[in-house]
Amino acid sequence: MARRIKENFNQDGIDRRGFLECMAWAGTGLIWTVSGGVLSSKAFGQMPHYPMGEGAGFTFVQISDSHIGFNKEANKDVTVTLQEAINKINALEHTPDFLIHTGDLSHLSKPTEFDTLDQVLRSAKSGQTFFVPGEHDMLADNGQQYLERYGKGTKGAGWYSFDHKGVHFIGLVNVVDLKAGGLGTLGAEQLAWLEKDLAGRSSSTPIVVFAHIPLWTVYPDWGWGTGDGAQALSYLKRFGSATVLNGHIHQTMQKVEGNVFYHTAMSTAFPQPKPGTATSPGPMKVPAEQLREVLGITHVNYIAGHHTLAVVDSTLAMTSASHASLDKVADTTAVKIDNFSFAPQSLTVKAGAAVTWTNRDDIPHNVVSTEKKFSSPVLDTDQTFSFRFGEPGSYPYFCKIHPTMTGMIVVEKNASGMA
Repeated sequence: MARRIKENFNQDGIDRRGFLECMAWAGTGLIWTVSGGVLSSKAFGQMPHYPMGEGAGFTFVQISDSHIGFNKEANKDVTVTLQEAINKINALEHTPDFLIHTGDLSHLSKPTEFDTLDQVLRSAKSGQTFFVPGEHDMLADNGQQYLERYGKGTKGAGWYSFDHKGVHFIGLVNVVDLKAGGLGTLGAEQLAWLEKDLAGRSSSTPIVVFAHIPLWTVYPDWGWGTGDGAQALSYLKRFGSATVLNGHIHQTMQKVEGNVFYHTAMSTAFPQPKPGTATSPGPMKVPAEQLREVLGITHVNYIAGHHTLAVVDSTLAMTSASHASLDKVADTTAVKIDNFSFAPQSLTVKAGAAVTWTNRDDIPHNVVSTEKKFSSPVLDTDQTFSFRFGEPGSYPYFCKIHPTMTGMIVVEKNASGMA
């Protein structure tokens, strides 16, 4: 049975039930692969290496919501988990061109908190780091400390744009002058600047917009959205490839609407509950052994000539040195399709292994290689599809019926070193 929007309170084409049914949820932080314009994502710790391949453009990494200075039960040492995230970035097979931090660098915008963040980020092997502020970075003196440290050369409260290898990046600020019970706001001055910034760009230019609070309405009861975000997003409609990256909600969530791909990142500090599942969006306590499963980063790979930005979300639970964990994954050749997701989302197998997908959902899905290596028929409930992987490498795939559903098969050489 097809899913239809039943209640469109926000006039954005999404009702709460339809929204929850179509979203992909994960933990903290994102790995992005830019392949010509659109992103797809995975859990960060589940995929320690993402080969760029020949003709690749570049990669960058998004981290978010570090909340340096937070020390409550949800995570009593957020500096340690931020350092673990940086260690994972440094262990990537290909060094990213730069980092993007989508806000809430600090918890109380204290100078010592910014100092600690700077010290940890200096250990990252990537080049420049680009920032946008979160509301926690603006608590003291209306964000003047933030602007003095991270806002040099920006406009207004810290918005700016830059170009990198054919992709146009725009950092927006929607955490200034927040109203009680309200959503984030960009303001007339920033919107006018954004319209002008995009006016001279060719519609074929890949666009990546990043801000702290989601630019689209996620859950207004918790302020998870931007009141004038629809106007900003309207400027992206003419572009063939547009990607919007956000933080703030401390969990990975994806949506595709027309030509725009939306993606929120996990936090490196603590998780927050799914919309409407708790009385408030405050820090969510999980057992200590589960904390790193809901924290992470996002890695993006841009491949010139392709129309897709490959996005990999990785949790902190699996480090690149977790060979024992990878060995267990390598023995698994089954992927379950359930609740609009592939489980596991990233699967590592040996060359020659056959992977079988089984649809346990109550609606049809399919399995389609983004690089046209394999494609399943439409799978109804309990139907299966198998494919044998002969060559080592990375094989991203998705459900063509529900494109927010993405997966990855990583094929390693056999112990003999032969494919």
